[in-house]
Amino acid sequence: MKMDLTDTTSSKINNALVQGRRAIGTPAVGMVLTLVIVTDEEHAYDALKAANEASREHPSRKLVVIKRVSRSPRDRAKARLDAEVRVGTSAGTGETVVLRLYGDVIDHAQSVVLPLLLPDAPVVVWWPVGSPVNPEKDPLGSLAQRRVTDTYAAEDPLAEVSARAAHYTPGDTDLAWTRITPWRSMIAAALDQQQVDILSAQVEGEGYNPSCELLGMWLADRLGVPVRRSVSDGPGLTAVRLETRNGPIVLDRPDGSLATLSMPGQPDRAVALNRRDTAELLAEELRRLDPDDTYESALKYGVERLGEAKPEAAPKAAEAAPSDAAAAPSEPAPAPAPASAKKAGSGKKAAGK
Repeated sequence: MKMDLTDTTSSKINNALVQGRRAIGTPAVGMVLTLVIVTDEEHAYDALKAANEASREHPSRKLVVIKRVSRSPRDRAKARLDAEVRVGTSAGTGETVVLRLYGDVIDHAQSVVLPLLLPDAPVVVWWPVGSPVNPEKDPLGSLAQRRVTDTYAAEDPLAEVSARAAHYTPGDTDLAWTRITPWRSMIAAALDQQQVDILSAQVEGEGYNPSCELLGMWLADRLGVPVRRSVSDGPGLTAVRLETRNGPIVLDRPDGSLATLSMPGQPDRAVALNRRDTAELLAEELRRLDPDDTYESALKYGVERLGEAKPEAAPKAAEAAPSDAAAAPSEPAPAPAPASAKKAGSGKKAAGK
């Protein structure tokens, strides 16, 4: 069931939701959260489609906020709110309200959204594109317990990752980070099987894909070894190589679906590692509403410390490793260059799991 409301108010939208539920015979509200989608007209369809699929696992009220830019100064001075209210099968599992904001009301979107939030239910705000620099300080982001962005959709993904690190607030997350969950699980399981000394790591993937940098930052943060980022033809993330004293551990996925895990002393194994769509990524993020401490730690490691951006950064990262700081001489050395080179060599013996 779909109802169109032109030049309306939040109160009229709430009344339309109640009437829609009664018309389809489901007066009870059985939704677990409110999902606010902030997007433009171009990406609204795909974002709402992904949210509807994710709502099969997480029944929710979906509020799609579309800010329409007026062309003339006269139109920009007029505040107007149009809405589409969808209930029943046309709204997936839950309810959907598409809000189109015009004029001055664009700057006060939170006043429109606030009366439509489900009472006593968590709020998640998702920016498929055009996310703010500081999501927590955004008027809509301040209403949410969880703020979901996607640096992959940014014009400069690496600069966007750095901005996320500078303005991180507990509750922030990134779909570029969600994409590497199967990779992190597979690598952790491989290292649980063998107690090995990790010397270095390499992450391979297509250019302008922040998931590769995030995976490299996670490895560097957890293992304490230099990580090099290399570019491939894709699709997406293609390989991770861990150099150990016993031989390399390689997780290679050249086709975007089936990967091969190679470990010293063991036969190669084929593992399923499909590239997931946006609906699956969003459903994963909606499963947890608490802060992601692992994401925070990897994000704050710093993308500029990875080897690909600055080839000389790898030895510097090795010098800055915790094991090297502990091994530093207590007395000042007159010639620091040879001492730092010696420390860089010893830093490669650091083991991580």
